[in-house]
Amino acid sequence: MTSATGALEAGARPTTVRDPNRFRVLGIVAMAQLMIVLDASVVTIALPSAQRALGISTGDRQWVLTAYTLAFGGLLLLGGRLADYLGRRRVFVASLLGFAGASALGGLAQDPAMLFGARALQGAFAAAMAPAALSLITIAFTEPHERARAFGVYGAVSGGGAALGLVAGGVLTEYLSWRWTLLINVPIAVVVAVAAVRLVRESRVDGTPRYDVRGTLTSTAGLVLLVYGFTRAASDGWGSALTVGLLSTAVAVLALFVVLEQRASHPLLPLRVVLDRNRGGAFVASLLVGIAMFGTFLLLTYYLQGTLGYSALRSGFAFLPFSGGIIAGASLASQVLPRVGPRIPLVAGLLAGAAGLALFTQLAPGSGYVLHVLPAEILTSVGLGVAFVPMSSTALIGVDAGDAGVASAMVNTTQQVGGSLGLALLNTVASSSTASYVAAHGGAADVLPTALVHGYTTAFAISTLLLGVAVLLTTVIVQASRHDIPATTDLGVAA
Repeated sequence: MTSATGALEAGARPTTVRDPNRFRVLGIVAMAQLMIVLDASVVTIALPSAQRALGISTGDRQWVLTAYTLAFGGLLLLGGRLADYLGRRRVFVASLLGFAGASALGGLAQDPAMLFGARALQGAFAAAMAPAALSLITIAFTEPHERARAFGVYGAVSGGGAALGLVAGGVLTEYLSWRWTLLINVPIAVVVAVAAVRLVRESRVDGTPRYDVRGTLTSTAGLVLLVYGFTRAASDGWGSALTVGLLSTAVAVLALFVVLEQRASHPLLPLRVVLDRNRGGAFVASLLVGIAMFGTFLLLTYYLQGTLGYSALRSGFAFLPFSGGIIAGASLASQVLPRVGPRIPLVAGLLAGAAGLALFTQLAPGSGYVLHVLPAEILTSVGLGVAFVPMSSTALIGVDAGDAGVASAMVNTTQQVGGSLGLALLNTVASSSTASYVAAHGGAADVLPTALVHGYTTAFAISTLLLGVAVLLTTVIVQASRHDIPATTDLGVAA
């Protein structure tokens, strides 16, 4: 589910000379992409153990995931620009080493703040690494059929890496320590960086670098304030002065970002990219999917380990059908999309995903995995797998060549940003609902297991509602036909 920038820029010269190291470059990029994808899932399984070890509060536990996704999504567009102008190999290697350092910092964390900060650094370096990696594939593979195969490998790593991360997180946590879910990145990143220095050739865009610093600062600050406002609502309440102040300030800063982008000569996010009807519908759907699903993964992990008593390893395997469903749904959508266009599979996939999330709202303390969790996983994952393909394709409909990288990156950006918001929002909803349930039953300790599940299912209901909204919006907004679907887009340049 990862895409990144690397659009065709003015002044870049395409090359037809085959890189003799192109398949080695593909292996290097695949390993880097695997680390990025793994880090989004491997820590999820380890989170309950990390929370106990460092004394992280229930309200703050989501920051272990949110810090990563927020930095990744918020800085991804800027990361693409840095790679284009500073040199893709240079940025790729530097971000790999930075990612390794941040991983070591997180693995050695002695308190929650140290872990949160390390995760944010990981996300920032991943935001530079991902677009550089994708551009390197395009540069190395100039022949269309070889390039298609290379992107197929890249996509397989992106899709299968999440499943591998769930199992790897369980194995490392079960037999070593939760810390190794982060420390394992260090030797891998160093080896990949050394290989990249030896085998990857440098490329960059000609011309004077142009960075939208004001846009980057205001968008990131606004999102951080919004996420922090959701988080404070768990402890202070939605009506508290601090919560209202944070959320109001967040809206004002994000509105300022829009104004600045309208006036910027080289905006971080050209508004023409998101204001197109079909593309805008795809981005909204992607944002809502991110909000709904990232928080669901977090709470389902706690349900499996805390309520059903699963070990970290067993929880990892319990999530595997979800990854399989995503792959199966995406494969189905790839066959259907050219025949019927994006609207039908997009709406149908989101509807199936909402139905699956509705099944999660029926979980109880005594629910079984096979009869209750598994059917919901399969329905949700197949539905979202079907939706992801037309969502990505619709994001490129009618886009100019110069905006192709930004449009492609926006799918991943909206998912990551949505994930950050969803983790904060749904964790807050679950915590508040649990506390309210306990208070309504006199604070008795024996109601806590039921109260926790009540909090989870309340949050799952919010997720269901969000995907329902996505169904309605895409039904109305997205009107593209099969004739509008773009051909394979050249996402990278070589110079």
